[in-house]
Amino acid sequence: MKDNLVKLTDSHFIIDMMYARTNNMAGRAVYQEIGYGNVAYMHQDVWKKLLKIVPFLDENKLKMRICDAYRPPIAHQKLLEIIPRTKAKFFAETPEKSNHCHGTAVDVCLTDINGNNLLYPTEIDAYEKRFQEQVITGNFIEFESHLQKARHDYMEALPEAIENREQLKKIMENIGFESISHEWWHYNLKNWQNYPLIEWQNN
Repeated sequence: MKDNLVKLTDSHFIIDMMYARTNNMAGRAVYQEIGYGNVAYMHQDVWKKLLKIVPFLDENKLKMRICDAYRPPIAHQKLLEIIPRTKAKFFAETPEKSNHCHGTAVDVCLTDINGNNLLYPTEIDAYEKRFQEQVITGNFIEFESHLQKARHDYMEALPEAIENREQLKKIMENIGFESISHEWWHYNLKNWQNYPLIEWQNN
């Protein structure tokens, strides 16, 4: 394990890294561009906690979709070039301040056994193509309003979406993760600042 990173391969988890494809808020497959690809690495402490959810997944005939985990700092820098911090507080202002770049965070949702996402108030990253097209041009007005739906305290979504969001939060917090108020999909280790930034090289 390099830098205590573990590659997630367990079949209970669907690896679908959003920055390895183009349908994300940046509109580019940045992970492919740097040679990283659609792989999910995470600090071994994240991996150990995440595996605690497996009995729940088996019991309820569900899977978990992993849409981001460890993010190479070079990828984070590219994302900041596409959507600069000066335009919106979309990404952490530096890799050092991104828990993804420390391997200590995951962006996730639950799916049915066939890989269909359960209903949530938004897509992960609050992605919608029309907002992505606006954001790339520097127009964040509509998207910032839409982002309110990503908050844990947003209650105007369909009851099923709210129930799924709250179920995910309860499960992830029970196995030792910390949520953040403005992104229902994001979970990180509580003391992530104590973990070093992890550089990555394409060997």
